[in-house]
Amino acid sequence: MRVVLVAVRNSLNIGAVARAMSNFGAKQLRVVNPYEAAWREAKSAVGAADLLARAEECATVAEAVADCSLVVGTTAVGNRELRQPLRSLPEAGPVIRERLKTSNVALLFGSEKWGLSNESLSYCHWLLRIPTREEHRSMNLGQAVAVCLYELGGELATKAPNTARRRKDDAEVPSRPRSTVGTRSGEAVPARMETLERIGEAWLRALEKSGYVAQRGKATAEEKLRRMLRRFALEEGDAEVFLGMVKKVLWKLEEGKQ
Repeated sequence: MRVVLVAVRNSLNIGAVARAMSNFGAKQLRVVNPYEAAWREAKSAVGAADLLARAEECATVAEAVADCSLVVGTTAVGNRELRQPLRSLPEAGPVIRERLKTSNVALLFGSEKWGLSNESLSYCHWLLRIPTREEHRSMNLGQAVAVCLYELGGELATKAPNTARRRKDDAEVPSRPRSTVGTRSGEAVPARMETLERIGEAWLRALEKSGYVAQRGKATAEEKLRRMLRRFALEEGDAEVFLGMVKKVLWKLEEGKQ
């Protein structure tokens, strides 16, 4: 489990998140584009100082979720229009626990004031919300992380040996993901987000070269393409084949322009 905080601003919240993670057995904290003052001040968390010291700072959401095969965003919903499927936390728990048996999962939380942006949400396969009163939907960041991890706590805490094994395997794997890696009896591995991002980048360039996407519509097309690739639910091997196809098409398009 990777807990990813995007654009957080409060050092106390970062500490509270680290403490909740330690309580429920999640060990990987990643912070994307944090408010610098808060990040510098978040030096300790009761019982979780080591976890906080190991936290990774990432420049982008793509970097933070690159080694995951499932990315789940959190939202209070409110009045925003959602473009991803939405599950309640009780519904999401079993799905996440099942995926954690075979691969890495990222759980994204947005800033205290705005939550996750639409651009950040485009990296998510689906979203979850904690059932709260309609009159008061939003929660404190540290509390929200604690409630989510409580739903997964038994799995995270009792799977410590498997987590250690996966971490050892990760250390031995080269930066390019192995498409033939299995988990149980040769079971197929869901595509990692790093691979999907490479497909998206090549595909978007091909769409630009073909004239399908204009420069002014590039950002919108990129988000739509990212969401679509996640809906495909590709396996890692298929994703690498798909990437090869798209790169070949792109090469032909670029060759024709010369």
